[in-house]
Amino acid sequence: MRDFTADHRWLSINTATVRRQHGRDWPLLEILDACARHGIRAMSPWRDQVAQAGLAATARALKAHGMELSGYCRGGMFTSPNARDDNLRALDEACELQAPCLVLVVGGLPGALAGRPEHKDIAGARHVVHEGIATLLEAARERRLPLAIEPLHPMYAADRACINTLEQALDVCDALDPGRAGAIGVAVDLYHVWWDPKLQAQIERAGRERLLALHVCDWLVPTTDLLEDRGMMGDGVIDIQRVRGWVEAAGFAGYSEVEIFSRRWWSMAGDDVLATCIERHRRCV
Repeated sequence: MRDFTADHRWLSINTATVRRQHGRDWPLLEILDACARHGIRAMSPWRDQVAQAGLAATARALKAHGMELSGYCRGGMFTSPNARDDNLRALDEACELQAPCLVLVVGGLPGALAGRPEHKDIAGARHVVHEGIATLLEAARERRLPLAIEPLHPMYAADRACINTLEQALDVCDALDPGRAGAIGVAVDLYHVWWDPKLQAQIERAGRERLLALHVCDWLVPTTDLLEDRGMMGDGVIDIQRVRGWVEAAGFAGYSEVEIFSRRWWSMAGDDVLATCIERHRRCV
């Protein structure tokens, strides 16, 4: 396993982690500048932040700072209206920014995210998701941009993602890409999968070809909000180093992407949050 204690060469910042500072939005281009000041060489931006900054301006800023992407957030939501067109736009944006993959949060029951689920058929929703990924995969292959399915914790099954385990995500990958051509894989987000008793076996099953992204944070006890109370690495109960060891033993050698949705950390100065991410990445990841 790689030694992260001496530097933060393999740290990436998912911009959700610092999308706010002192409780107010922090513009993406300013986040880029701050990451560069701290010697952070990779990030994963969210589409809404890119849209506000401008796609061309974001691409120029990334190039000027010599910064790489560890992923692009996000495509998916296949059970929503106009999902196909929106996902094609997401693919094109990811290509423009030279992202290594487009992360997919696949969606849940139609209408549930808005609080108005149209039905209770989660098996039907999973079928729609499967078909949506299959269609998007054709476009992704044309663009040579891999898709990374991110399974979400079961608490999000109704509204955000009806793919909830690494096993489910890999079943989709194997069905659509049996030859492991590298067109589709998974994003392993520890917040969502740390609890899974099959996690080590499924990471081994994924292997180098399927492991496209690793997201790190921690699970707080108690957790006070299901969406916006993720923990900084080392503050919770996830054995982060053990899981990173499994992922690297399976062939992953990319960035550890810090993705923390947290009202607590959003209330602080962004530079302080970045400094803490660096320290915890060295000590806890």
